[in-house]
Amino acid sequence: MKHFMIKYEFRNGTRDAWHAEIARFIKAIENDPELKGRISYRCMKNRDDGSYFHLAGVTDDAAQKTLQSRDFFKHYTEMTRKVAGGEVTVTPIEMIDATA
Repeated sequence: MKHFMIKYEFRNGTRDAWHAEIARFIKAIENDPELKGRISYRCMKNRDDGSYFHLAGVTDDAAQKTLQSRDFFKHYTEMTRKVAGGEVTVTPIEMIDATA
């Protein structure tokens, strides 16, 4: 499994609208029969400021390419850039260990 961390500072829009957009994106992944079970996605926010952290995991390159081909992914990526004021960092990360 490949993992990525997406980081940015919330700068534009309302948090409620952004959180609804995140929920729509996650629901779209879960409702896509080609992606369900092949993509994991979590979004977290620093309680004390506007920092957001998204953790994404893909089972394989094919799942990643399928996700990137979806219109809902393209829309979400564009919206992420907008709320972040254009400054988004995507970092490939390596899992060392985890709980079940």
